[in-house]
Amino acid sequence: MAFVVSILLAIFAMAIFTVQAQEFAPAPAPTSDGISVDQGIAYVLMLVALVLTYLIHPMDASSYNLF
Repeated sequence: MAFVVSILLAIFAMAIFTVQAQEFAPAPAPTSDGISVDQGIAYVLMLVALVLTYLIHPMDASSYNLF
């Protein structure tokens, strides 16, 4: 009985190494060429311009007396 268990353990030990024999290539490191940073800054500036437009417009429109 001990002989059968030792043979099974030896087969199992060899199977562990064959499972780990193939490794996947590591993922490439993320690179940034600055386009996404520039686009983010542009979006923030457009949002600031939009907010300022809506804040200034009511003050400017209230000074006109059309009728």
